[in-house]
Amino acid sequence: MAVEKTGILNKPKLVTVFGGSGFVGRHVVAALAQRGYRVRVAVRRPTLAPYLQPLGNMGQIQAVQANLRYRWSIDRAVRGADHVINLVGILAEGGSQRFNAIQASGARALAEAARAEGIPLTHISAIGADPQSASAYGRTKAEGEKAVRETLPDAIILRPSIIFGPEDSFFNKFANMARFSPFLPLIGGGKTKFQPVYVGDVAEVVARTVDGTLERGKIYELGGPEVMSFRRCMEEMLEVIDRKRVLLPIPWSAAKIIGSVAGLLPKPPLTRDQVLLLQHDNVVSSEAASEGRTFEGIGIRPTGTDVVLPTYLWRFREQGQFTKKGMA
Repeated sequence: MAVEKTGILNKPKLVTVFGGSGFVGRHVVAALAQRGYRVRVAVRRPTLAPYLQPLGNMGQIQAVQANLRYRWSIDRAVRGADHVINLVGILAEGGSQRFNAIQASGARALAEAARAEGIPLTHISAIGADPQSASAYGRTKAEGEKAVRETLPDAIILRPSIIFGPEDSFFNKFANMARFSPFLPLIGGGKTKFQPVYVGDVAEVVARTVDGTLERGKIYELGGPEVMSFRRCMEEMLEVIDRKRVLLPIPWSAAKIIGSVAGLLPKPPLTRDQVLLLQHDNVVSSEAASEGRTFEGIGIRPTGTDVVLPTYLWRFREQGQFTKKGMA
């Protein structure tokens, strides 16, 4: 794909990516670099993100310091860019990282900075965004969307379902748990529905917003090819790692107590807010599907879990890359 030029000394477009050092971020940076764009990765600690450099050519990717809680750092990171991408989000609060500061106020500040520079914005939200959500995560995601749309009506908002891939915190977490525990918890009985979406597919959509092939001012919902219950996700993961474990249903009331206690840990495996979020399905809406605001409407065939999970969960098998049947 020919990279778009800025017209200034014939330089390729410069894209500032906030949160580019995270799980989704590194795949977005790679997709942009492969297209020939220059990428400025705005992160809190640039010295901890050297692994991004090999994703592009020499000098193509630059890490700069920025924090959504400090407007001056946002303005500095956005200055001179041709497009801005916001990937920043948190699943649990800790220290100064609060839902409102990052996902609501931070989103507004970034949109205001992009507006001041006169450049387009791609904002990554989540299907769980809902102003009426009992979950602070869900509410602040919705508040962030509202702030972005009020500030930049032509911004593109992407709402992915649960994202999977080599560095994900969902399948990897439960696969690692299966190495030591004789059972795996099914929060709320495991009935919550997800539409797992491959991180590479999400990154491709983000890159296309920079290419200019997606309609601005729209909210796109991104879900994989299959709707899966929490239980089915666990069953498929166990099939891939070739282990048998008891799937233990945990009632919502008990899960909330567990989440409240576990949430006190430095890196909580589960929080009460996450339990509240899990009480609602996380799938593409019928409205988005009918209006073509999905992968299919964009012209992308999403990748299934059956294709990708074996490529990175094999390390949780007792025999590594081999299955027990393959060792027989």
